[in-house]
Amino acid sequence: MPHHPPPAAVTRVGLVARAGLKAAAPVLADMTTWLEARGITVVLESETARLAGLGGRTTAGPDGLPALVDLIVVLGGDGTLLGMADRIAEAGADVPILGINFGSLGFLTEVTLDEIPAALTSVLAGTARVEVRLMLRSRVLRGDACLIEHVALNDIVVGRGALAPLIDVSVSVGSEFVTRVRADGLIVASPTGSTAYNLACGGPIVHPDVHALVLTPIAPHTLTNRPVVIPATSEVRLQSSMSGSDEVVVSFDGHSGCRLQPGDVVSILPAPRPMRLVRGSTRTYFEVLTQKLKWGER
Repeated sequence: MPHHPPPAAVTRVGLVARAGLKAAAPVLADMTTWLEARGITVVLESETARLAGLGGRTTAGPDGLPALVDLIVVLGGDGTLLGMADRIAEAGADVPILGINFGSLGFLTEVTLDEIPAALTSVLAGTARVEVRLMLRSRVLRGDACLIEHVALNDIVVGRGALAPLIDVSVSVGSEFVTRVRADGLIVASPTGSTAYNLACGGPIVHPDVHALVLTPIAPHTLTNRPVVIPATSEVRLQSSMSGSDEVVVSFDGHSGCRLQPGDVVSILPAPRPMRLVRGSTRTYFEVLTQKLKWGER
């Protein structure tokens, strides 16, 4: 798996916790004390500072945090890390993320509370493993106008709203028409996103080293529609053919998006910058998969 060293000198660390995660308050306080004792400036996301009761320190909103730090530590689950990864990409920053998990082991937030000191020590020493994860840049085009542009780590999904019986989408890769999908939805997933919604809908797991995208229909109305893995080198274009009365929406990593009109095109390309994910434990990718998916258990 490609690894890149963290910044030569980490001097400013951003801390972000999942909203309302009260159990993170004492951990945030301990981490702040630990980092400051080693000469590191701690920058707290504004709501995280209030959650932890850590006043008097530098704070920033979630969108402004990536420009102020050399590393962001996320406390919560994969969803919290996903949101911060998207913000880093939108800010055009190149800040690695270390995920601390609360609850069951996450695919991305796989560092346990007991492993925090060792993980931070390895980052500050410059010995931590850092994985490069492909991100997706998507634009919604209506004629010559770009309605919205967004960067996503996991997936872009075109799905039916409450008033639509199904979606009807033409799929092209580069200049070549691929197929027409009539289904409840269509997922375009990165390798990282292959273990998220894609996996739940029967799509394949794609190792992060593989520079590829997965196209997975959701409950297709034709049994011959199957997931397909394609190289992440050409533009993927999804064009809606629904009538104006049908509600079809596109979402980016499940938390933002817009409604599509007939003829709208969703364009998807690899993003200019990947996400840099700090692996703070000794678990390999397959060990995480085995633990999460309980492979080999009856």
